[in-house]
Amino acid sequence: MTTTATFKDTPTALLVMDYQNDMIAMLGEKQEPFLERAVAVLNAAREAHLTIIYVVVRFRAGYPEISPSNPMFAAIRETGRLLEGVPGAEIHARVAPLPGESVVTKRRVGAFSTTDLATILRAQGIKRLILMGISTSGVVLSTLRWAADMDYEQIVVEDCCADRDEEVHRVLTQKVFPRQASVVSAQEIIKKLK
Repeated sequence: MTTTATFKDTPTALLVMDYQNDMIAMLGEKQEPFLERAVAVLNAAREAHLTIIYVVVRFRAGYPEISPSNPMFAAIRETGRLLEGVPGAEIHARVAPLPGESVVTKRRVGAFSTTDLATILRAQGIKRLILMGISTSGVVLSTLRWAADMDYEQIVVEDCCADRDEEVHRVLTQKVFPRQASVVSAQEIIKKLK
């Protein structure tokens, strides 16, 4: 890991992005080990007193936020998924937030788009972000790019991110993300947090 400061001297937030029931279900038989790693990272972050922020994608009844000209979101509208109040849009119980941990709702791909995430981070004096999310080519990529433009130091927990396309995940985590972030395993970040 190439971070220069310790977790004690740089205010850090863990972003748990799109860990919702419908997203976790897409992992199939990989769900259990994926969730075990995520829980271990969450526990280590809580023990280290990091700020924990959840980011979820949810839409209002009737999907008024979705334009017919947006093919990705139009497909979601057709399936009836990710509506506010529907079980599939809820954060998976294994990684559910504790009291005092913020939940930010977005209406687009990236964690900063259509949210007050930047306000929360600024209010907490956060300088470093640890990213975990589903999907690597969606929320993680979009959030990483936006956060890089805002000069955040970033760490991506590679095996706590997932994508439908494993090759896309590999290319992003091995070739693209390292240009703007440290890319580590769950085991490495847990060790660093302790």
